[in-house]
Amino acid sequence: MYRVARIDVGNKKYYVKEYPFKEVLGPIDLGVKLHYELESWKYDVFDPHNVLVLGAGPFAGSIIFGSHRIVAVFRSPETKGLHFAAMGGAAYKIIGCGVHAISIEGFSSNPAIVMIEGGDQGNVKVSFDHISMDELEKIFKGYEGYIGAFALERYLIDHYWDFIYRTKARPIVVGPAAFKTIYGALVSIDIDYNKKTFIHGREDFAARGGGGSVLARAHNVAAIIAGGTWRPSLPEQLRDLAKFNEYFKRLTGVDFITTVNKAVVKYRYDESVKAGGTFGVNYPHYRELVPLFNYNSMYVPKYTRHKLVEILLERFWSPFVEETFVKKKSWETCGEPCPAACKKIWRGKKVDYEPFNAMGPFIGVLDLNMVARNVDIGDQLGYDLITLGHLTAWILEAVYKGLLKPEEVGLKDMPNLDPLALNPELWMKNAELAKEFIINLVEKRTDVLKIIAEKGIRAAAKELNKMFKDRVEASRVKFEDLIIYVPYGEDGYITPTFYWSPGVLMPLAISGKYLTNYTPTFSEPEDFAKTVAIRAVKELLVENAGFCRFHRGWLEKYLSDLYKLLGVEVDLDNYGRELYRKIAQYNINTRAKPTYLESEKAKDLIYSIALEFCNINWVHKFLTNREEAIKEWWIRASKTVVEYLGLPQNWIEITQ
Repeated sequence: MYRVARIDVGNKKYYVKEYPFKEVLGPIDLGVKLHYELESWKYDVFDPHNVLVLGAGPFAGSIIFGSHRIVAVFRSPETKGLHFAAMGGAAYKIIGCGVHAISIEGFSSNPAIVMIEGGDQGNVKVSFDHISMDELEKIFKGYEGYIGAFALERYLIDHYWDFIYRTKARPIVVGPAAFKTIYGALVSIDIDYNKKTFIHGREDFAARGGGGSVLARAHNVAAIIAGGTWRPSLPEQLRDLAKFNEYFKRLTGVDFITTVNKAVVKYRYDESVKAGGTFGVNYPHYRELVPLFNYNSMYVPKYTRHKLVEILLERFWSPFVEETFVKKKSWETCGEPCPAACKKIWRGKKVDYEPFNAMGPFIGVLDLNMVARNVDIGDQLGYDLITLGHLTAWILEAVYKGLLKPEEVGLKDMPNLDPLALNPELWMKNAELAKEFIINLVEKRTDVLKIIAEKGIRAAAKELNKMFKDRVEASRVKFEDLIIYVPYGEDGYITPTFYWSPGVLMPLAISGKYLTNYTPTFSEPEDFAKTVAIRAVKELLVENAGFCRFHRGWLEKYLSDLYKLLGVEVDLDNYGRELYRKIAQYNINTRAKPTYLESEKAKDLIYSIALEFCNINWVHKFLTNREEAIKEWWIRASKTVVEYLGLPQNWIEITQ
């Protein structure tokens, strides 16, 4: 049975409900079910009806590597539709709280700290404490050497240690970005119970889509502390590694450990590049195809990008490899036993591709020290770092191109976003300006920043077009043309992960994550779109099962067999498409259907990748009539996505 604690933080009541695994295969199932029950699409995105589900998969508590993700499901203040985000390893301890998932509902009169404890027999106790907003803001400004979300978790360790230690709990908290912007993440750092402190490198974030902002602003919850002694009732093969290995060998002909190690080579250590992890592998693998300088690298010749990459590898990538792989193996897990050990640590900071590209090459900064500092500031303030990277690059480019003046966003200098300069020292000023922007945004220090913090990128861009109409007309560039996003409905959107691929711009129900084909390539729209749709379903199923996607190389083939161990016979591909359709229908209900691309830079992404791969047919079309050719490719690809996933025919809106 899939156990759920439904917690109303307004009236401080809760109850536990059980669902058969055949009805709820995982946390996304549950989130979709509850949002339909509450008809949350009828309400404002920050109304308490926007229930926030935090759930593990049905395999949590087992010995299977990668099975302890915590997935957050909520209506996004960015897309305006249903969204989900996940953090690694947190369920390894949180599963002890007596349930697979919790549902946060209602609105607390004061910022709430919710404590959940599970007992051996499945008994669940939920208690509530509160902290004044004044005290919370004081903590966010600085506590025991930390700021923001990290400071709050340090505060919890000091003031709720008896509960944390007794239950071996792992807190989930938010930072000031959650209360003051729509870009807030859910933050969790694993705890060393012997030393009463953080385990640095085991910090993780469920960040995409603004789930932290939903927890803070729709429910006024600052922290959740969950742990205990409960263990789910699982078959013996899922509780004993030796027995599971026997089962796996009978199923596949290969032992489990060997299979996993082969599948997670990229994330552990890839001998071909002498590095591992997403940061260690992506740069030497993608090279000239990595988006740099707010995607402006796609406008420069390949030989220039080659020079940029050589500088990047020497100054940005090599220092990381030297300290993390050559001098010592500074690797960590996300908090659960796993041979991938994918968390690569550089001078105490976990280094992943997305956040470090966001605060690094994407804004022209190639000094690893400066990038690590800004990533850490963004993490501690509780931002979604992918979104923060897009925001920072967007504003720096708007200033660089004259749409904004530095003082209008609280900057003391002009940035330099010219990739043709080939001068890292010239770009270094961007690091200090990024730091200023990150702090200025959360504090809303100017009118422009207040608009961006509260309204989101797409609505803010339209308002800035009006505020600075003369500048827009003089430059013939609109604010939205300097940033890439997928538009939804009237003002919803999501920024992409950092890949130069048309797959990040497809009209999907869930974008901004890896539920697509994000490979930098270009082909006929129908062929490419089919790969997008297939990946969308496969990735959805992995996340719904509570598994880390780094294990997808072995998991996708055998996931249905794992469900059989729970007594569930299911055609996962059909199940996944049906779940995807439910999410899409919800988004239709809330008027958050995808619309045609409106950013010129987004359109140029498709145009430029076709040129990069010299697709003769489409290059000719693009050169003949760029706008019509881009629209034709996108519409044909979109129709294939709709057809394969069985989405409603009115799923896509072409408004331009």
